[in-house]
Amino acid sequence: MKGNKKGSVGRRERRAFSDEFKAEAVRLVAERRALGVSLSQIGRELDVRPDQLRAWARRQARDTGTTGPTAGESVEQELRRLRREVAVLRQEQAFAKKVAVYVAKESR
Repeated sequence: MKGNKKGSVGRRERRAFSDEFKAEAVRLVAERRALGVSLSQIGRELDVRPDQLRAWARRQARDTGTTGPTAGESVEQELRRLRREVAVLRQEQAFAKKVAVYVAKESR
């Protein structure tokens, strides 16, 4: 039986957050991540999903034009973060190459 029941489990009403809350959450994420606290833990404390916190941080970085380490991020933490990003990008590139080979074979 499909449909939206008012008492359905696992679904929450969409919440709206003020710009001040988002900015403060991003600042808190930067501070707490510098201390080694996981994004999941910070999300639980703020009652916000970790992916939402990441999106706010990315948007704030894009809007302010910051490209260096995030506030409170040490050089070692930035290096670790950048190495993880490089690893992900390499995996994505390898996958894209495999897809291109597969598509080329299928189109023959």
